Amino acid sequence: MKLIYLGIFRMILPLCLGLFMSIGAFAQQITVKGHVKDAQSNIIGANITEKANPTNGTSSDAEGNFELKVEQGATLVISFLGYKTQEVPATPVMTVTLEEDSALLDNIVVIGYGTAKKNDLTGSVTAINADKLVKGAVTSASDMLVGKVAGMSVITKGGAPGAGATIRIRGGSSMSASNNPLIVIDGVPVDDSDIKGMENPLATIHPNDIESFTVLKDASATAIYGSRASNGVIIINTKRGGGKGIHVNYSGTFAVNTTPKTVDVMSADSFRQFVTEKYGEGSTQVKALGNANTNWQDQIFGNSFTTDHNVSLSGSVPHMPYRVSLAYTNDKGILKTSKMERVTGAISLNPSFFDDMLNIRLNVKGIYNKNRFADRGAIGMATQFDPTQPIYMTGNPLYVNDKNPDGNGYFMYLKPDNSSAIDIALTNPVAMLEQHHDESTVYRSIGNAQIDYRFHFLPELRANLNLGYDISEGEGDNIIEDHSPMSYCQGIFKKGFGENKNYYQLKRNTLLDFYLNYANTFGKHHIDVTGGYSWQRFFRSEWEKYPYSPLMAQEKGTQFYKDMTSYKTENYLVSFFGRLNYSFANRYLLTFTLRYDGSSRFSEDNRWGLFPSVALAWKIKEEKFLRDVNWLSDLKLRLGYGITGQQNLNNGDYPYMARYNYSKPGANYFFGNISYPLIAPAAYDENLKWEETTTYNAGIDFGFLNNRLTGSIDYYYRKTENLLNKVSAPAGTNFSNELLTNVGTLTNQGVEFTLTGHPIVTKDWNWTLSYNISYNRNEITKMTFNDDPSYKGVIHTGIDGATGYNIMINAVNNPYNSFYVFEQIYDAAGRPIEGAYVDQNNDNKIDEDDLVPYKKAAPDVYMGLTSQLSYRNWDLSFALRASFGNYVYNNVQSNREAWGGSQMMDPTGFFKNRVNSARYTNFSNTQPRSSYYVQDASFLKMDNLSIGYTFPKLFKTNQSARLYFTIQNVFTITDYDGLDPEIDGLGVDNNIYPRPRTFLFGVNLNF
Repeated sequence: MKLIYLGIFRMILPLCLGLFMSIGAFAQQITVKGHVKDAQSNIIGANITEKANPTNGTSSDAEGNFELKVEQGATLVISFLGYKTQEVPATPVMTVTLEEDSALLDNIVVIGYGTAKKNDLTGSVTAINADKLVKGAVTSASDMLVGKVAGMSVITKGGAPGAGATIRIRGGSSMSASNNPLIVIDGVPVDDSDIKGMENPLATIHPNDIESFTVLKDASATAIYGSRASNGVIIINTKRGGGKGIHVNYSGTFAVNTTPKTVDVMSADSFRQFVTEKYGEGSTQVKALGNANTNWQDQIFGNSFTTDHNVSLSGSVPHMPYRVSLAYTNDKGILKTSKMERVTGAISLNPSFFDDMLNIRLNVKGIYNKNRFADRGAIGMATQFDPTQPIYMTGNPLYVNDKNPDGNGYFMYLKPDNSSAIDIALTNPVAMLEQHHDESTVYRSIGNAQIDYRFHFLPELRANLNLGYDISEGEGDNIIEDHSPMSYCQGIFKKGFGENKNYYQLKRNTLLDFYLNYANTFGKHHIDVTGGYSWQRFFRSEWEKYPYSPLMAQEKGTQFYKDMTSYKTENYLVSFFGRLNYSFANRYLLTFTLRYDGSSRFSEDNRWGLFPSVALAWKIKEEKFLRDVNWLSDLKLRLGYGITGQQNLNNGDYPYMARYNYSKPGANYFFGNISYPLIAPAAYDENLKWEETTTYNAGIDFGFLNNRLTGSIDYYYRKTENLLNKVSAPAGTNFSNELLTNVGTLTNQGVEFTLTGHPIVTKDWNWTLSYNISYNRNEITKMTFNDDPSYKGVIHTGIDGATGYNIMINAVNNPYNSFYVFEQIYDAAGRPIEGAYVDQNNDNKIDEDDLVPYKKAAPDVYMGLTSQLSYRNWDLSFALRASFGNYVYNNVQSNREAWGGSQMMDPTGFFKNRVNSARYTNFSNTQPRSSYYVQDASFLKMDNLSIGYTFPKLFKTNQSARLYFTIQNVFTITDYDGLDPEIDGLGVDNNIYPRPRTFLFGVNLNF
């Protein structure tokens, strides 16, 4: 029996000891019941983890409450996006109030259909805080981005008021379709095509209303936008209200615009001497010279004044932050008669309901824009018009009428008997400005209502509905006065009758987006899943009317000289999209994106396309072997792959359908006395589809010394297939011998480097430097279905002074938009020899077969550098920009150097001025296709230099003011011979509106 009791005791004793040990262990744990909030409301979805055991965690529920078992004496880590992380001792009952962290808020990046932390991004993305930019004198969003983003080129279209810009991300991806990036404003993808009467679609938003830019560059970042994302995406977010009380901000600028440089043409005396040298004293040509001394460029250019005022009111009433702004801009150009007046307004309301479970964002932006567009033809005309002739003349029989009985008016060239004007003569540049009235009025509004609901029963799940619109209405009149020199020398009449046009355009872009988002953390695993649907409609209606001038209408007894033209068109885009963001242990990141797009621009067989992407990232700094390396703040490796598309083919909304075109004016068929226009079928390809771009991207993000120095390096390779190109169509297979179809292939590859440093950070001094540099190389690798050695490529882009000649080519194994010229031969002194070119095929003659692709318009390398230095209340900033390897065809020189034949003096009796370089080349005949005129246009520019002083306290502590002075377009260093090496578009320098040098005084007031 004792043995039995002893055996039972031996069995029970271990069980009892284990029980007591378990009770002891449970006695060392506590259950924490807590509540997380901020200064105004509960915080839903805050992360709560045990510091010693990060895998033990939870999140706050719909009311901000949480419950978590932790070790007694543990420390809790509470964090939430946009708030300062807090570490607090664990107690059974606790309330934690989080504070907003402006530094963290700067690290939140707006991406497609959501937001993300900068250090959680897997794609190539650049985020910019608009308030931290060195702005200078800017009137639109595009102006703010010049030189600021690696891999992105922004070239303004000259210096006209409200001028647009050409934006290219990583070199563009198409030869025939659009190369513009997709622009998304407050969640609304906007139509960036031309708005009649308005040059810059991005001028709708006042720069002071912009909060941030996000530039998505590689396919892993852009594929969420599918068939519109091959050229990158620019996301613009505007400012919202918030905070306690009412905040008032005023920003005003007052600027003087000057002309920094004009084309180097001969003065009147120099031109007289040049004509005498070529034709001799007493020659007919010398006798035809005038007696005046007119600098035509001085007559059309002049200093101008620009002013801009912006007032905003922001704050928060219970459950609704708000912001309202109103701005007025009056911008007069340096080309006389050019001006823009603009009124912009913006309203942002962000109400929240049900303890912040339901959040609504209401944004409305509007613009009223009035323009007078100066006739830019006057710029080119001023470089050619005879400087020995006066601006005005008296006794012109063509000017005689009731208002002008003495025949006084602008100078024009008359035939020897004074009976009529020389109808092919140059037009008086001053008259072109004063007697040509091209005026417009544009209304545009962009707005949306974004409704975000976090489900009460599952706060990790959100539903988001976005309803948006982009509506514009433009109208204008283009009027040339009767009896103006233009009415005799240009247009279709050339008999003194003005040629007029009225136009109207209405564009409606409407949007519906809906998506669900689920985000949660499970131990070391974090997932963020989004799935949604998008619907967008683009509608356009236009008409043009062609009224006679008053004098002509009276003579003809009818109002219009040409039938009115009008059309309406629309297209739709329907999409399904999804994205998975997954991270493990906050070190290994995965992003997978899929978009399924359907576009009405293509036939049913090609209507739908699938655009996937995947990206991986490794936060190497979070590994144990680097976690304690203090000098290294950040190190992340990124790899991405994806496919994106381009469905804006620049070929209308129905490019796949059979179409018919009306005949040209005059090509009519008569039934009796009634004429009927003819119609003819146009060539088309029913199998057209979107171009597809496949992108590979590898990048490294790094930071040193507590992120005093941060940066990134990216390498990318992009290949566009199904590239649109015009190819020969076999006889009888279509309605033209050329057909636009999907056949080509284009590659872009390059490297981008960005570096931001804070060399000085002290109590009084603060210095920030940002530098970016990009290298891009593109090459066309396929243009036809089959290899054809005789196929030269697509020759395009006409030039002035050489009718019928094109100067550029897209050819296989060459960069996109290469120049197509004869290779010039030079003498021992380095001067070009007239008509001497390299015989490329050695057939002992120079003909079309000796033309070769030569250089290119796009740069190899471009870079930007910005500096912001502050000492106490003083600040000094500047922005530099450089471009290397870009070439320009100097059409001003090629058309204004030769002096022989009719080049300088037309047989009908008028002169054309020459550029001073004509003495150097001494060409008798024009050499329009000489490589001599393809000139290196590399440059270094200082875009702006600004100094300011801030008064931190005016009358009260919450009132401040800043006064500053800025010089815009400070200097340009270049070897280019022309007016400006920075040429928009295809790299042909002809008739450019000079970019002004601006001296600006500004003031910012905050109350």
